[in-house]
Formats: sequence, C-alpha cells, structure tokens
Amino acid sequence: MNMTIDLTRFVSEAIELKKERFTSASDLIWSFAETRFDEYQSADTLIGVLEAEGFSIERGVAGLATGFIASYRSGSGGPVIALLGEYDALADLSQEAGVSEYQPVHPRGNGHGCGHNLLGVGALAAAVAVKDYMAGHPEAAGEVRFYGCPAEESGYGKTYLAREGYFKDVDAAYSWHPHALNAVMHGSSNAVIHATFAFKGISAHAAAAPHLGRSALDAVELMNIGANYMREHMVDQARLHYAITNSGGFAPNVVQADAEVTYLVRAPKSAQVRELFARLVKVAEGAALMTGTQMSYRYEGACANLIPNSTLERVLYKHLSALGAPAYEETEYAYARAIYETLPESNKQDAAAMVGPKLAPLLAGQPLAGFIVPYSDEKEIFMGGSTDVADVSWNVPTAQCGVTTMAFGTPLHAWQTVAQGKTSYAHKGMLLAAKAMAAAAIETLLEPELVTKAQAELQERLGGEVYDCLVPDDVQPPKQGADTLAV
Repeated sequence: MNMTIDLTRFVSEAIELKKERFTSASDLIWSFAETRFDEYQSADTLIGVLEAEGFSIERGVAGLATGFIASYRSGSGGPVIALLGEYDALADLSQEAGVSEYQPVHPRGNGHGCGHNLLGVGALAAAVAVKDYMAGHPEAAGEVRFYGCPAEESGYGKTYLAREGYFKDVDAAYSWHPHALNAVMHGSSNAVIHATFAFKGISAHAAAAPHLGRSALDAVELMNIGANYMREHMVDQARLHYAITNSGGFAPNVVQADAEVTYLVRAPKSAQVRELFARLVKVAEGAALMTGTQMSYRYEGACANLIPNSTLERVLYKHLSALGAPAYEETEYAYARAIYETLPESNKQDAAAMVGPKLAPLLAGQPLAGFIVPYSDEKEIFMGGSTDVADVSWNVPTAQCGVTTMAFGTPLHAWQTVAQGKTSYAHKGMLLAAKAMAAAAIETLLEPELVTKAQAELQERLGGEVYDCLVPDDVQPPKQGADTLAV
C-alpha cells in the first residue's frame, strides 16, 4: 500500500484512541497558565502522560527546572527524531474560556494567549503515536524524543538546551504552532536578545534638596530617548521594544533611586542583533553618565534566527494534506464568528491581506479554515517575531506547521486566543497537528535518505556558519519564582 496512506491511517487511529487523554491534558495546562520557567504543574502533567506511555524521563535538563526530555527507543541504531513541546503562558492575559467578550478570570492574571497548552500536548501526542508505531514495527528502529521546552515566550528554554548540546545527536526535529490557517511554514525569523537594564541613583526630597538626588527614572527615560534615535539607523527588519518594569515608586516628591527597563532587540541575523545590542548598552551607559547614576544589565534570554528546511517541510506537508482539514459543526462556526466580530477592523484587514481577496470574504463568513494552504519554498516568509525553535534549527534539520485552532484573524497574545484555547475546534487542530507530525516523524525513521538529504540542506543553508549561542556561557536560566516578562 501507499506509505502516506498507511502512516496517516495508523497515526489517526492511534491518536483518536487516546484523544480524551490528550485534550484533558491540554485543558488542564490551560487552567494552570504558568509563565517563564515556572511551569511546574504543566511539566508534571506532561511527564505523567509520557511515563504512563512508557517513556524514560530526564528532568532538569540544561539547568531548566521545568525542562525535560522523554525518550523511547526501539532496536539499535536508527535516527533520533525530536518532537518539540512548549507549555508556557503569558502575563496579563487571564480570560474565561468559551465567551466572546473580554472577561478575565483573575485581574492581571496569566493566560495561554499563544496556545502553548495545545502546542505542548500536540507534540506529546505525536511522540506517543510514533512510539506506538515503533513498538509494533521492528523495522522502525531508532529513538523518538519529546523535548519539554519551557519559557518560549520569554527566556527561551530551547536556547539553553541547544547551548548545552542536547540536540547534538538528533537527526531531525518537528514542531507546530496554533494558528488561524493550516499550513507548513517555510521562512525565517528575527534573532533576539532580551535584557533588563537597572539604574541606581540617590534618593532625595525632590523639593527641599533636589540637588542631592540622582534620578534612576531620569536615566531610564534618557535611555529610551536614545534608543528611539537608534531606530533610524538600523536595518529595516530590526526591532527595539521595551517596558519599564520599575519606575522607582509612586511619590513625585521623592527622587527615584532605583528604576529598571527591559528591552527586546531583534534583527534578521545573530551578528546584527549582537551589534545592535552593543549599541544599546552604550546608550544605557550614556544615560547613566548624564544622570550621575550607576547602570548594570542582565540577560533575560536570547535566540537565533530560524533556518528552514524544505526537505522535511515537504514530508510534513504531504501528511498534513493527506489528513486534510477537520470538519466543523455550525456551533463551532457560530462561536468563531462571534470571536471574529470582536476583532478591531485593522486586524480583519491585516488577515484579509494575508490570504488574498478570494479567500478573505469566505473566511470572514466562516472563520475556521477548512482547507490546507498549498506549500511553497520558492520564497522565505519572514516573521518579525522570534522563536527559540530557531536555535534547534541551527543544529538539527527542523520543520514546522501551523494548524487552525482559532478564528480567522485572531491575533496571538490577545484575550481572544485564550478564550478559544479549550474549544472543540482547538482540540481538533491540536490532534491534526499531532497526526501530521507523527506521520512525518515515522517516515523519517523509515527512510534514512531523508535524514541525509535534510542534513545536507541544512549545511548548505548555513553556508559555513556554525551555531554560536547568543546567551553567554555564564548566564544560567532562573530558578523557581522567575520574574514574569513577556515577549
């Protein structure tokens, strides 16, 4: 029989058999909504499922308290295939599920505004299906690993895993992301360095003795002004954005002795982001000199630019297409329409421009994409954001897909994404992603020439460059109680 049909049929049956287990785990992680290296309950939930499925677990990898690797081996030799899972939420995005108005569960609470509750469990379900296939097919010798990757939103757990060599023996990696469309991604992304700048001044009575004070808040403001002037002199796709995380207090009659600002510096290449960050440090030093304050900074994390891999992307697309998009009930369309109507007109216009004039009216009326977007690797799509999947892609041939889990036009990092995170159509998308990744991973196990071709393509795309982690060796991931910062 046709291999594609065989594999898609096997993984569909295997995943559907256990779908209640997977959807329950995803909903539970949605309720935890843990952020930035603090995903203890979420990691334990995933580990519990994987242990029950016969995986061996290595906890605390690369110094990540909530990071782990789950492994299953069959036979000797064979490829090592990685499935990448994330499970972190975002700050200030608490939201009730299944409603179509902004309704926080907890004011200023956390929420899964990027769908990582689905992402992690979808990759886990794929790993379980690959394991099930390997257990019954001795010819599928090799190893499947689920990488539990914390802090993708801020902190970049995969960067630490890559820096410490946890992907050195991996032959291919697959991942996915919740999306409004079903598509295999072929593109690159911005590299990023995230750092917080702290200024130390001298407190004083702002009216009685202002001459004795040195304002840390003034230094933060001057740094931000200097950064604004940098923007004219950067490559077009570079980005600088910031948040003042400590303004020094609430009393205007006290000179602020302490203040902090956190920055994300992005650029299409690692070398470019390094150069921009060095310039930003000089701006901060200048602000300290102008205000008579002391400046220090700390790395919050960093990740490289994404390297696509057409060889593995075509395999993933083949199986995604063979599986096809889910069918939706009218109740699912009705809720998706209600969400779509909450979107600002600018979001609707941006989404329409992305799909073109033929599809936009259709998706506006039925805002769940019931089709697979055709794959093309003729042109790289550039993503202005960043992902630590990129650090994996420098070390291992890596392919990703996006699968419909939300209404057309839904912006990520918004309450609407959180509200849809437990819907039946989000579950359908998660399971479709799991099936496509599982089938692609099994084919990669069975066809060693795919690994050879994918690795040759990776070396060609790197053009002689080697992975050089943007996080310095002396910077370690934070432990329990890490500050909550958002990308």
